[in-house]
Amino acid sequence: MTAAEVGQPTGQASARSSTAGAGLAGLRLARLHAASRRVLTCVLVLVACAVALRTALHWLPRTGVYARQIPLTIEAGAAAVIGVTTRSPFGEPERATGRWLPWLRLAGCVTLTGIAMGALAAAAAAAHLAGGAAGLARDLAGFTGIALLTAAVLGGALAWIGPMAYLAVTLPALTGNWATPWIWPARPPHDRGAAICAALVFAAGVAVITVRGARDRFRE
Repeated sequence: MTAAEVGQPTGQASARSSTAGAGLAGLRLARLHAASRRVLTCVLVLVACAVALRTALHWLPRTGVYARQIPLTIEAGAAAVIGVTTRSPFGEPERATGRWLPWLRLAGCVTLTGIAMGALAAAAAAAHLAGGAAGLARDLAGFTGIALLTAAVLGGALAWIGPMAYLAVTLPALTGNWATPWIWPARPPHDRGAAICAALVFAAGVAVITVRGARDRFRE
């Protein structure tokens, strides 16, 4: 038996131990990041939004302005909650030391958006939603992108301003027959231009938050 043979099992055990330790550290980091952003609270609010949508669809007429306005308001509220979760309670120290921070931001934004879409789509599955699932996905993605961009400019605590301001512009457009695809909630659910615009806004919001994070209003 050579020295290399004797040392090989020890080296393999050390490598496995190092890999397991890195995995546990990564899980702990992800858990701490989620806790600092109050992700669980966000998920509970998104579930409440889904319940509100299901209740509203039960009582709303199938057609008319209110059949579009109230679901859009709930979608904007869900997007606003996702934007608020981008706020960091640690500020500059987290930016300076967190090399995994951009990946955690990306995972958080995409995961919460997916949860919101799934919850709202499930709530609307047994009811008639104007625009259907395609319109829901498009509108929610666009609202979320606006919330993320607002968080990058004004701070996570004020991320709700963007989607609510956009909602205020959108509601009159529902009855005004606006043709611009940048007011995507007023367009038909399968309008390609509106879907592209909403997707671009969402992609821009995710990219900015991933790279830069929400603005620290007390620092910048």
